[in-house]
Amino acid sequence: MRNYLLSAAAVALSAVLAFTGCSKAEKPAGGEAGADSPGLPEIVNIGTQKMPDDEGVAIAKGYFQKELGVKVNIVEFQAGDIRNAMIAKNIDFALLGSSSAALGIANGMEVELIWVHEVLGDAEQLVARDGSGIRSLQDLKGKKVATAFTSTSHYSLLRAMQRDGISEKDVTLLDMQMPDIYAAWQRGNIDAAYAWEPTLSKLLESGKTILSSKDIAAQGVVTSNVEIVRKEFARRYPEIVKKYIKALNEAVELYRQHPEEAVGAVSKALGLSEEEAKKQMQGSVWLDAKEQLAPEYLGTSTQKGGIVNSMKDTADFLYEQKSLASEPKTGTFEQAVNPSYVEQALQ
Repeated sequence: MRNYLLSAAAVALSAVLAFTGCSKAEKPAGGEAGADSPGLPEIVNIGTQKMPDDEGVAIAKGYFQKELGVKVNIVEFQAGDIRNAMIAKNIDFALLGSSSAALGIANGMEVELIWVHEVLGDAEQLVARDGSGIRSLQDLKGKKVATAFTSTSHYSLLRAMQRDGISEKDVTLLDMQMPDIYAAWQRGNIDAAYAWEPTLSKLLESGKTILSSKDIAAQGVVTSNVEIVRKEFARRYPEIVKKYIKALNEAVELYRQHPEEAVGAVSKALGLSEEEAKKQMQGSVWLDAKEQLAPEYLGTSTQKGGIVNSMKDTADFLYEQKSLASEPKTGTFEQAVNPSYVEQALQ
């Protein structure tokens, strides 16, 4: 496995999502307090990934712009780049997988974990290409398997291999982002891939599922997508963070109460068919603000929840894999998880 140590080098902002209608940031992340709105940033930079989840719905419906009351800049990243953009202070908020978040927090990234977007299930799967001869995990030996390193898919794959007694030396693991995985798949350059939607559905057209993150979760290895905020930004603009939570919760409520509207909005924004979007959205568990505070998730300000131990377990595994230079501490994650903004949003 490659060295995952984080670099603090500045990362240029990626192209803004076309459907947001927002321009690129004209000032550093968070900006300065606006003259017309004392105590508020001139612009809020939101780092996201192309996913049909609660954040995708909130962006498509304009909930962030409505709730935050300031200029909002939406920036789309691939899985690995978003963490580096947060370190470089190019963005204020970021959506990333729990594995990537655990890696960053363990390495001292100055952020707070404020929301669990979704608990992953069938939305992430290990798929074997037709004709590859792969029918089980044991058949991965001697094969080329692609996934995005440091992602939840990568973590799930490694844990599944470990549980099945398969060494990394037995498999050729390739670090690829989702578009590259699909291109390599079409060329016949890889035998299997652990991927998420929308790439997953494309792979299944000429492949079959070996296992999913739902299967692995049943074995006690739970993965999720989470939201983090720069600690410096949150301390300066706590009201913005609370409103951010409200926008996400509104998206969850729309999906539960009017699923057709939520599916329609996000499918159009992401260029997916409604059938594809619906399938992807149903492949994970969405949590509303009240459920976020349950003991198995964020917990409360006085009693942090299961996400702390889940992140610590992930970091421990990364340490064992030599992806972390020093052994992670539980206290690091207890300090990073902050349910208070959800609590305030519910008041």
